Amino acid sequence: MAKTKTLGNGLRVIVKRMEGLLSVTMGVLVGTGSAYETDAEDGISHFLEHMEFKGTPSRSAFEISDAFDALGAQVNAFTGKDMTCYYAKATSDHAGTAFALLADLFLNSNFPEKEVKREKGVVLEEISMDEDTPEDLCLDLVARTAFGKSGYGRNILGPAKNVRKFTRDDLFRYRGECYCPENCVVSFAGNISYEEAFALAEKYFGDWKSEPFGKREKVVTWKSGRSFRDKPIEQAHLAIGFPSVERGSALCPALQVMNTILGGGMSSRLFKRVREELGLAYSVYSYFSHYEETGIFTVYAGVNAQKAEAAKDAIVSVIEEFKKQGVTEEEFLRGREQAKSSIIFSQENTSSQMLIYGKQMLYKNEVYDFEKRMSEFSSLTRENIGEAIAASFDFSKAVTASVGNVKKAITL
Repeated sequence: MAKTKTLGNGLRVIVKRMEGLLSVTMGVLVGTGSAYETDAEDGISHFLEHMEFKGTPSRSAFEISDAFDALGAQVNAFTGKDMTCYYAKATSDHAGTAFALLADLFLNSNFPEKEVKREKGVVLEEISMDEDTPEDLCLDLVARTAFGKSGYGRNILGPAKNVRKFTRDDLFRYRGECYCPENCVVSFAGNISYEEAFALAEKYFGDWKSEPFGKREKVVTWKSGRSFRDKPIEQAHLAIGFPSVERGSALCPALQVMNTILGGGMSSRLFKRVREELGLAYSVYSYFSHYEETGIFTVYAGVNAQKAEAAKDAIVSVIEEFKKQGVTEEEFLRGREQAKSSIIFSQENTSSQMLIYGKQMLYKNEVYDFEKRMSEFSSLTRENIGEAIAASFDFSKAVTASVGNVKKAITL
């Protein structure tokens, strides 16, 4: 059972108590990310996330990490397209101290000038690493091809030229605009009482004041097209993207099962045909990304450059058969059970629960309902999967991206 509370400043707090465990995960979720940035800000959400760990008036960057280590606690953060999350995991007896540290770095980071300069080098190396990871580069490229150079098409890391230009003032300004109580959720999951969790949130976040929050508008488009990046490497990396539904769509459960059947694991159609039967790829899979207004369904394969065209043809053939034949009863039942079990497994993990409950509150301002979610999957039929297939594969709107020893973009 989860309980919620809204503090006087508008900050929402949600607590999922998990008795019988010995730990708790605490997170602060912010409703901003790369999709909300302007061209000049491109990459600042991610750079700010890095800089939040680099010192407060009471602790240096080393003292922050050392304090968490002294508790045996874990701390980290990540930036997404429309959310940034800071979180810590600690044993229940150290939850209060760990949360105090998390609140300090989140609320009080002062971005020392020498740390800004040093961390720019770290993020620039991360950008270089992304450029040298062709799978990631390919998936970034297919999103950019689909959504353009703004909104959901932005690479979370941003361009190196922007990172080099960011200043302390830029960080304070962006944090002031986007890191506001009304745009944040504090989420607890694990063996912690509701009373303790709410008291911690009130103690460390209750006096948090900010400028009035104004939600930024995102540029949301879909641009059919093809992109490629010629790189002198052994493999070719291919991705095909199809427009999909927003995260609140009633189709989402059926789409999840459909994805499991098509490209979600070693029993999926893409894996069996492209890898096991034809031997064209080591890695081949599909996945959904659902956002507030839209979504994208992506199929990816990493193949030998000389087999790229054959692999693309095989993938298209599998999808065409999928559209024509639908799914068998066995595939449907197996896919539905896999989806249900993944939901159940997440119930036993404090980090997953912190994120699931926190995101539901952040995005929809409601409490995640496990029973309702399970019911949505249990009530699915094969016909629902057919509806999901019919809504998912419009080749006239598909985008493609390829990276590697390829001289031209792949065509469908």
